[in-house]
Amino acid sequence: MFDVWFWQLIVSPHMAHLAEELARLDCKVTYVAERAMSTERADQGWMPPELSGVRLEYADSDEAVRRLVESASSHSIHICQGIRANRRVSLAQNLLATRGLRQWVIMETVEDSGWRGVIKRFEYSRLFRARRNTLQGLLATGHRMAEWVAARGMLTDKVYPFAYFLSSQSGSVTDGYRKPGPFRFVFVGQLISRKRVDWLVNSLAGLTEHAFELCIVGSGAEEPALRMLAESRLGDRVRWFGTLPLSEVSAVISQTDCLVLPSVHDGWGAVVSEALMVGTPVICSDACGTAGVVQASGFGGVFACDNGDELQVMLEEQLQFGPVNKENRVRLASWAASLGAEEGAKYLMNIINFSVNGGARPLPPWQKR
Repeated sequence: MFDVWFWQLIVSPHMAHLAEELARLDCKVTYVAERAMSTERADQGWMPPELSGVRLEYADSDEAVRRLVESASSHSIHICQGIRANRRVSLAQNLLATRGLRQWVIMETVEDSGWRGVIKRFEYSRLFRARRNTLQGLLATGHRMAEWVAARGMLTDKVYPFAYFLSSQSGSVTDGYRKPGPFRFVFVGQLISRKRVDWLVNSLAGLTEHAFELCIVGSGAEEPALRMLAESRLGDRVRWFGTLPLSEVSAVISQTDCLVLPSVHDGWGAVVSEALMVGTPVICSDACGTAGVVQASGFGGVFACDNGDELQVMLEEQLQFGPVNKENRVRLASWAASLGAEEGAKYLMNIINFSVNGGARPLPPWQKR
């Protein structure tokens, strides 16, 4: 089997479960991180996951990076986080290229609006031109990301749509999971301007003919202003949960009927995957990396990022459908198993096999289903 190395800035739960599943498929897996967890992610309730069957190494110095690269076998495969502004991962990429080892890049949707976006597009085009011959492939995580990197000069036949595959044990659908009550919307994430929770509150405030509740999980700089807005526009229909450990988020989402992520940008948006995996439909903007899997799910919807009226229409449609029944919840969760780490590991192995041996190009598991 393969000797796979992950090079990441932190021990991310969005990558760790994929690494564990590869190990269960008899791959030799090494996970390298600069540190266990960032302060920002810890404040959001993230905890470094255990890495069962995976060798964990910390590259907290340039010398540690050099030592690890030198220790890698000649047939090893290296999956590196990003290609720009990735600190010691960038050093590892340069050293891996010097040794001629097989190297892949995994990167999520890039926020490229405004004048900063012009600079980013130029810089990515320069980097892809410089490195595309040394890269075996690129795992494009996010809606339209495969097309975006190809437009920047990455060779199309080396680009594969990808996802952040979560633990298949992160949530489940059981009898009585959704307790009786009015229709429940939920937002999970940081309460910051980029997430546009104010759009959600204002859109719901216009739906005066319907009974519903809004659950908000998270905290952030915008919380005081959002609490004032929600109180004035929605009254007592909002429940505030604060920041919860990741292990508790799925249970809250499973008690709701629709997760809404109206962000102006989200590289992926793992809460969308969590919601789908417990059978809760999702509405998100087309600026979220998960927009493609929401469309593929057949539930919820994707609205144009700059169109608040479209968001309100989709919210009203969900209210007209009513609370999610058991049959549809089980059906959606069954489909969303395609976003689990087990399916992701098989898909990654198929991608690597295809890049080496050819044959039929593998389809993303969420498209196969």
